[in-house]
Amino acid sequence: MKTRGFEFVSQDFRKNNLPAMLPQRGTKTSAGYDFSTPVEVNIAPHCQMTIWTDVKAYMQVGEVLILDVRSSIGINKGLMLANVIGIIDQDYYSNPKNDGNIGICLYNKSNNVVKLELGERIAQGIFIPFLEADNGNTDNERIGGIGSTGEVEVPLVTKESIANAKVICNK
Repeated sequence: MKTRGFEFVSQDFRKNNLPAMLPQRGTKTSAGYDFSTPVEVNIAPHCQMTIWTDVKAYMQVGEVLILDVRSSIGINKGLMLANVIGIIDQDYYSNPKNDGNIGICLYNKSNNVVKLELGERIAQGIFIPFLEADNGNTDNERIGGIGSTGEVEVPLVTKESIANAKVICNK
């Protein structure tokens, strides 16, 4: 049984023509797994760009993958995650919209164009456990990729369902 790790997304969901690279730890005691860019990119000053890794992460229920830029990218190149911190939920893995393809959206806060070379390590991911609160939980299930946790599947509306629907209106 798999516990946690990384896999390549299926060919149908790949965004890049070059081979993807699975995240690796830099040393045997590193907490983070380094994500590398599978393409060479230039990020204009005060602009953002999403780099699709063509990698997905699997983990146990009650775990999450946290993403952040590598310190060298933030300090030396002036890049940060556009969403400040990346949260990869357990149910993002193999979702039907993008197969769990992890995108890293970098924002260039500098006044210079930043060039990232093919294979350059740009972000790191750390698997951590999390706790559930006594309230505020849901039974909703993911139906898509990025930004889909607030979406719900809309049932098909038919003449019969409209005729059988109870309309409640508070005036």
